[in-house]
This record gives sequence, structure tokens and C-alpha cells, in this order.
Amino acid sequence: MPLFTVKIVGACLVLIGIVACGGAEMPADPVITRPVKTFTVEGGSADAVRTFPGRVDATQRADLAFRVPGQVQEILVREGDLVEQGQVLARLDPTDYELVLEDRQATYDNARSNFERGQGLITDGNISRMDYDRMEANFRTASAALSKARKDLEYTVLVSPFRGRIAQRRVENFEEVLAKQTIIWLQNIDQLDVIIDVPESIVRMARRSVMDDESVAADDEVNDVSAFARFEGRTEELFFLTPKEIATKADAQTQTFRATFTMEAPTDFTVLPGMTATVLLDLSTLLEGEQAKWVPVRAVQADSGLEPRVWVLDSETMTVSGVPVSIGRMSRGMIQVTDGLKGGEEIIAVGAPYLAEGMRVSRMKLTEQAVPRDSDPI
Repeated sequence: MPLFTVKIVGACLVLIGIVACGGAEMPADPVITRPVKTFTVEGGSADAVRTFPGRVDATQRADLAFRVPGQVQEILVREGDLVEQGQVLARLDPTDYELVLEDRQATYDNARSNFERGQGLITDGNISRMDYDRMEANFRTASAALSKARKDLEYTVLVSPFRGRIAQRRVENFEEVLAKQTIIWLQNIDQLDVIIDVPESIVRMARRSVMDDESVAADDEVNDVSAFARFEGRTEELFFLTPKEIATKADAQTQTFRATFTMEAPTDFTVLPGMTATVLLDLSTLLEGEQAKWVPVRAVQADSGLEPRVWVLDSETMTVSGVPVSIGRMSRGMIQVTDGLKGGEEIIAVGAPYLAEGMRVSRMKLTEQAVPRDSDPI
């Protein structure tokens, strides 16, 4: 091939290569981000509402029993019956008590006659003062015995002390029962108690809010908390709860404090003592006064002026920005931030020393820890 032809072919190949390279897009450099671990500061809106398992109980309840022993003559109610105040619930066989009352009545009548006769005799001096005092003592003793016999006869009738519903009965007709042996459980379920176990951290916040406000009584400390109940099968409905009381002594097993709320019994579905509920506590009013936040010690770094700051993550842009903070005491790898954080922020807990303003970061993937081998040194 002539030399001139070779040069032309070579020049064409070079042009083709230049055109081809110019038409292709160069791959973009990957965005470099620094992996970090984050920590969410407590006290934000997500922490304001907390849920607790609750149990339902009757606001007013009583274990009813006869005050005297005897044989049950009749039970006039069944479990689940609604009874009114003063309604007769059960009776004992009154025969023995009627006989005792008749005997006490006779003794009383005799003692009364002797005492009245003695009043005339002591005036005329026909009996001694000692005999008269003995007559008076016998009369008073007989009067007391008669009153007791009448009361015992009244106690053979068991009546309802308040309006409520029969929760359970433990005896049947013709059974022998002892005095003060529980016969019937009566509950007033027009109002219900909802009981939860509250951790000491929440109780501590409530106590602190009362101490900060001298105008608030200690008994009203739970009134700052809004509470609602939710029941299984009715999760779309919330029932307002009124604070009733909170225990001041922790449970020995769980180290929690019992808090009791009341609510009106629902009319469109049944809620009975012993059922369960989910209680939602709105702690926003308590968290507003809780200025101090606890964060990992490694999250607090010094800026160029050696002032403490934390890096706050913007979850939308995945960039960080420094926020000045004021710090307090340290405890077990955590440090108290007294100012600068509102709560709910996501801050950098691991990797903070290597960050700069506006730097892009990525959340570090959680990896499983390797299981040590038998040959590894301890």
C-alpha cells in the first residue's frame, strides 16, 4: 500500500476515535459520605406520648358478708344483677336468733320490773343501797343484751350498701356460713378505675414540676398529665381519664408506682373490672419543664473556640450542622446538656470528631458481632 494511502487511513482512524470519545458521557465521581452513628435526644414530641398496659377495676366495690354465723335461707340475686341501695340480697335462717331475742326480752322485762320496784323501796329505806345498785346493774345488762339480740336478728338480712352490680357470689342456699365470710362481691361500674404502673422517671418529673410551682398542691401533681384509654376492638376511640391518685411507695418487685385514673363507663359496649386497656399519657407539660437532656459523651465536641457543641443531622439532606450547647455533669458514658437542645433531635454519637459544617454523612450499618472461637484468648 502506498505511503500516502496509509497516512490517510491513519488520520481517519484518529478522527473516528476523537468523535467516538467526544460523544460518550464520562462517569460521575461517587459522592463521598462519612458513616456515622446517631442518637435521638429524648424529650421530643415522640417522647411526649407514652403508652402503658392498664387494668380495669371498679371505682367502688365491697366484699359483703353476714356479721353473724348461720344457715343461708335464700339468695335473692344472681351474678350480673343490678341492685339498688338498700335492696335485700340474702337472708339467714333467723329461728335461733328469734329465740335468743325472746329470751333476752324476758330477762329484760324481769330486770326492769325489779329495778322500778327498787326505786320505790330505796326511797322508803326498805332495801339497802347495795341491793338497789345490783338491781340497776342487772337492768342495764339486760338492756344491752336485748339490744344485741335485736341487732343479731337484723344482721341475718344482707342488704346492698350502694347501687351496683353483683360481680360474684360464693354460696348457695342452705349452706352454713361463718361470720364475716364473704358471700357476695358487689361493684359499682357506673365509673371505672384504670390502673397502670408508672416508672420512677415519670414520677420524678411530676414531683419536680410540683416543687417548682409552689402554688400547686402535691396531691394535684398528676393533674398535669393528660391520659386516655383505648380498648381492644375499639382502637379508633379514645376515652378521657381523670387522674385519681398515685402511690408514693414503689412496688418491691417492679420498682414502679401505681397510678389510678377514673372514667365513665361506656354505654355502647361493655367494659368490666378485670379487663385490660391501653393507657396513653401525654407528658408534654412535664417535658416542657425538663430542660436537661442526656446524650453520649462522645457526641459533644469542642469547636474552634473550645466551646462545646453537637452535630445535628438533617435527615432530608443527610448533612450535619453544629449546635452550641451548655453541658452539666457526666454519668456512665452520658453527659447532661442543660441548654441548646429541645428534644427529638438526631445527633451524631460516633464519628463526631471528623465532621465539618455541611458535610454529608450516612448512617453506619449495624453489623453482627462475631462469635468468639474457643481458641481465642479470653
